[in-house]
Amino acid sequence: MKVTLKDGSVKEYAESKSVYEIALDISEGLARAACAGEINGETADLRTVVEEDCQLNILTARDEKGLSALRHTASHVMAQAVKRLYPGAKLAIGPSVADGFYYDIDFEEPIAAEDLEKIEAEMKKIVKEALPIERFTLPRAEALAFVREKEEPYKVELIEDLPEGAEISFYRQGEFTDLCAGPHLRSTKDVGKAYKLTSLAGAYWRGNEHNKMLTRIYATAFAKKDELEAYLTMIEEAKKRDHRKLGRELGLFMMHEAGPGFPFFLPKGMVLKNTLLDFWREIHKKAGYVEISTPIILNRNLWETSGHWDHYKNNMYTTVIDEQDFAVKPMNCPGGMLVYASEPRSYRDLPLRAGEIGLVHRHEKSGQLHGLMRVRCFNQDDAHIFMMPEQIKDEIKGVVKLIDQVYSLFGFEYHVELSTRPEDSMGSDEDWEMATEGLRSALDEMGLNYTVNEGDGAFYGPKIDFHLVDAIGRTWQCGTIQLDFQMPQRFELEYIGADGEKHRPIMIHRVVFGSIERFIGILIEHFAGAFPTWLAPVQVKVLPISEKHVAYAKKVEQSLEAAGVRAELDMQDEKIGYKIRMAQMQKVPYMLVVGQKEAEEGLVSVRSRFAGDEGQKSLDAFIGEIRQEIDGREVRKREEQ
Repeated sequence: MKVTLKDGSVKEYAESKSVYEIALDISEGLARAACAGEINGETADLRTVVEEDCQLNILTARDEKGLSALRHTASHVMAQAVKRLYPGAKLAIGPSVADGFYYDIDFEEPIAAEDLEKIEAEMKKIVKEALPIERFTLPRAEALAFVREKEEPYKVELIEDLPEGAEISFYRQGEFTDLCAGPHLRSTKDVGKAYKLTSLAGAYWRGNEHNKMLTRIYATAFAKKDELEAYLTMIEEAKKRDHRKLGRELGLFMMHEAGPGFPFFLPKGMVLKNTLLDFWREIHKKAGYVEISTPIILNRNLWETSGHWDHYKNNMYTTVIDEQDFAVKPMNCPGGMLVYASEPRSYRDLPLRAGEIGLVHRHEKSGQLHGLMRVRCFNQDDAHIFMMPEQIKDEIKGVVKLIDQVYSLFGFEYHVELSTRPEDSMGSDEDWEMATEGLRSALDEMGLNYTVNEGDGAFYGPKIDFHLVDAIGRTWQCGTIQLDFQMPQRFELEYIGADGEKHRPIMIHRVVFGSIERFIGILIEHFAGAFPTWLAPVQVKVLPISEKHVAYAKKVEQSLEAAGVRAELDMQDEKIGYKIRMAQMQKVPYMLVVGQKEAEEGLVSVRSRFAGDEGQKSLDAFIGEIRQEIDGREVRKREEQ
């Protein structure tokens, strides 16, 4: 038996061996660190026996799937601790997730956040006990009998939903056994000490609001304590940056029970939003886009043609007009198809780049709503590019450059994923090969590093996703580029080629911001509400020292506004120190303090969010400097004090 390792080396064995035994054969250090395996691309348990030639990767906590196995094991340790402390608790599901793991549990009596410390202490005991973790399987009938005997009704329901003949696996550690597909570590000791229970929440069983509400315990785990500490520090920082909190404090937006999930933008929030949209329009005009607007409500026939009526109806708001079914649009694409089809097109018209900042509505469940990050109505900065096959590569490169321009401006780093054909795809092999190669070659020619996400493309075409990293290291998926051969076919779009014949265009769906509302939420948290000067709703606060300086302060404000600088005059009858503190709390970039000397000599005393006291300047000089900063859309950094 030949086993090819990740580095290309080959191990030969006369008999079958488990993944762990192969790791041990490579090195004791690797075996100690091993969390799971990957056999021919499929995740495997450390106990999995390798019986034939294969490609094998040993996964550690440095690998995403390896870390997932560690966290999944930690979820079982947590469940075991819960069962020891609360024997009557019934277990539902406990998966690993992006930032850790959770377990949904039906407690006889509600627990509180203070109880998490007690559960953690019991987890510590279980880890110290170094209980071996064993995997075993049972036939369906025996598996049902086993979990019924343990009085675990949620596990019974899970098994009953499994297909006949499915392998039903369990993992045992000491007195605790759980239904689970794995993979898991070899011992509770291997979970280590770097774990933390973080919060409690309610969660409906199977996400169905008609089912019982369970208690969800959120937690996380890492291989090392310093990684855990860094994560917990990030979480604390994230709480300070929460866009819902800052949105209220800075007067940007509000939510109201009259419209759950439908955000209200306040005056300062509208300044921020419109400044972003002005920027969007400017860069798209330079990039050769035309702007369109399509109706919010369109009839059922359109949504049947696009496929949304069959596949997305539960997320759409519908109504009846003149005895016909209509839907409020959940996306802008079908309207864009009608715009393209509104007149004959020639190859000379292509590529046609049509952008739309369209208001869309989606029926999200109430439990999924979250500030501006998950709402029921939002503006999507869609654009659809209609092109010929030979234009794919250049158009992709153009969109990538545009997205890079935007993200770089805000100081975001990002990484790129290329997602390929899924199993339930539509279209020919030839179309998919051409589309995927177009995306791949564009990325290669631009020298962009990217990972391939096999089988995660849209059903109508492959895609490129941009995952941006904010100031505290969190990742957000915003920009996307999707190639689509299917929508032009559904809407029978055509163009006349150079040969005089009719041809079908290829289409790109793409967004840069994504949801404008969500992007604003990300920006609020990225900058902690302290926006760059060009984006700040209020760019300058004018602060008269006393009432007798108000007249000059008003002239300063008027001069700033005349120069296109967003300024506010603080007319409060308060001491100057108080006014400065208030402006700082509102995260205004510049404060101009004006008193007797400033009024007599036409000066302003400048204080900034970046450097504190910047001294006195003439008003004209300050206006020149801030206009340069605004026009250049500079992101001025805070200076070390």
